[in-house]
Amino acid sequence: MPKSLIELLPEIVKQGEKEVETILNRLNSPNQLKLLTNEFIFPAKARTQGVLREEKAINSAPNEFNRLIYGDNLLVMQALLAEGMRGKIDLIYIDPPFDSKADYRTKIKLIDGEIKQNPTPIEIDAYSDTWEDGTVSYLKMIYPRLVLMREFLSEKGSIYVHCDWHVGHYLKILLDNIFGRELFRNEIIFWHYEKWTSPSNNSFQKNHDTIYFFSKKGNQINVIKEVTDNLKDKYQKGYLIGGGYGANGLVVYDKELPKVKELIASGKYQVHYADMEGKPISDVWKIPFINPVANERVGYDTQKPEALLERIIKASSTDGSVVADFFGGSGTTAAVAERLGRRWIISDIGKPAIMVMRKRLVDQDGGAFLYQSVGDYQKESFLQSNLKKKGIGDLAEIVLGLYGALPLPKHVGHTVSGSRNQGYVKETKTLVFVDSPSNLTGKRIIDRAREQRDAMGFKKVIILGWNFVFNIGQIITAFGDKNLDVQVIPPDLLDKLKTKRSYEKLVKEKSIRFSSLQYLTLKEVKRENLSADHERITVTLDNYVILSPDALPLDEKYQKKVRDIMNKSPLSLIEYWSFDPDYDDDVFLSAIQDYRDNTEHTSDNTKVSTELSLTVDKKAGKRKVCVKVVDIFGSESMVIHEV
Repeated sequence: MPKSLIELLPEIVKQGEKEVETILNRLNSPNQLKLLTNEFIFPAKARTQGVLREEKAINSAPNEFNRLIYGDNLLVMQALLAEGMRGKIDLIYIDPPFDSKADYRTKIKLIDGEIKQNPTPIEIDAYSDTWEDGTVSYLKMIYPRLVLMREFLSEKGSIYVHCDWHVGHYLKILLDNIFGRELFRNEIIFWHYEKWTSPSNNSFQKNHDTIYFFSKKGNQINVIKEVTDNLKDKYQKGYLIGGGYGANGLVVYDKELPKVKELIASGKYQVHYADMEGKPISDVWKIPFINPVANERVGYDTQKPEALLERIIKASSTDGSVVADFFGGSGTTAAVAERLGRRWIISDIGKPAIMVMRKRLVDQDGGAFLYQSVGDYQKESFLQSNLKKKGIGDLAEIVLGLYGALPLPKHVGHTVSGSRNQGYVKETKTLVFVDSPSNLTGKRIIDRAREQRDAMGFKKVIILGWNFVFNIGQIITAFGDKNLDVQVIPPDLLDKLKTKRSYEKLVKEKSIRFSSLQYLTLKEVKRENLSADHERITVTLDNYVILSPDALPLDEKYQKKVRDIMNKSPLSLIEYWSFDPDYDDDVFLSAIQDYRDNTEHTSDNTKVSTELSLTVDKKAGKRKVCVKVVDIFGSESMVIHEV
């Protein structure tokens, strides 16, 4: 008879604790996991607030900046701990998937309709609510992450965990074990919404979500202390109440603030957090759904109201506090924290979520922020997979087999071949070269592969890579080698290679598709003198070539639609683009941005503007202008022009 979930909980906890112990021990390793800064983004408002370029500050003190991070939050948190963020966060809010078995496919608007992008296997665990072993897998996923979150909380920190009836009762047990039952503050009933679903004779309507509120210690930040210590002349009617609720209560009005300050200073009145009617805030929060036409809507299925995060952030953080959300979703936590003057860290493993959040934060016109990702991501996935016992050479041989290449004989021509990462396709006289998941495939690897091709007498070389240097398209173009082909190893391959059986299945079905790199071309980059101190940089896009549609996570009917658009309007496949007017080969500074739905530059919300201009300080000599695009599927491409 299989074990019940209650019987399995000790095993889940033991496994999670062991996983966390391994992660914490790695923090003392010389090969610590690091976060790479992909962009330093300056929305329009931020550009007016000071000097743009601050790479030295980015490299020496990244924790001083707000951060949007792409990657598995287990790896993200590991990297943040390695940077010294332990005990530095006052508030964590998370809205993880609820184990509801729902299937959230990303809807993408195109010029001639809509398509649905399937989540990759990597993203499924993050936001599609689909779990291999049901609730057991879910709890195994969430437990070590909650333990790590406790490491981040300051001595006055709090955590709010948002869930619903699917796993809430089990999450409460895990949270009690991690934080302690004595530090449980509230079970908040959120929304208490009204809806009508299919009638059931077996249960009442399920009309609320739950938020579990715990503190790190017994002295967490709370609104009572914040209000008494930091009274500001910004309170609206009913924001404060003193003397106890009821006939002797004191409802505060703006005009009475001087009197309120005097009464509080007397020590005779208790101060409570109250709603706009002057009633104490209970643990049942009747915050309405987001209006379908509200400005805050960003088209993300699980988006939560800003009013919810505003209440939580005001209650459990102060000006300058660091607020974090490791299941970022639509970015509501960061958007509200930015507006309220808090610092923020937000992450997600879903590329669609990252694109939504980046556009939302730019559109909000707040301060500058970093967009980062986990370094050596494929390497980390490899280390966590069952393949790590085999080694990089074994992985290369597996990739060669999936590509359809044969192992090289010991001697090829006059050359001794001993590399396990090389194979060949006999019929076409093609050498196949597999790069390591630890590398960024670039000029050095291409030079080596071309040399091997020529030395062994092959006609063509195909390089299969996991990760690539940002300007790989330009490097390939500069070679001008018609017998060179660089292709992408599917990023979800490691997830599909968990067992010997899964590998054999992939070989039999030939379902792994390697694809060519996407690349961008420009019409021109212009510099125009405006005055003695200023000049204008104008960039005009020319063409965008995307990955082969049959390699994208799309159903066949949508692949055809993408092919049609590639032929007639390839630039409409761009979701977001920006440029750095003075790139320094280190950090890409996103000094101006355009994205679909940005009506500032074009009224067509299915396209970006193909031209952007930016006024900058005049500079002698050439400028190195770097242009970056992100397509509708989250793939990135960069190109550099000197003018």
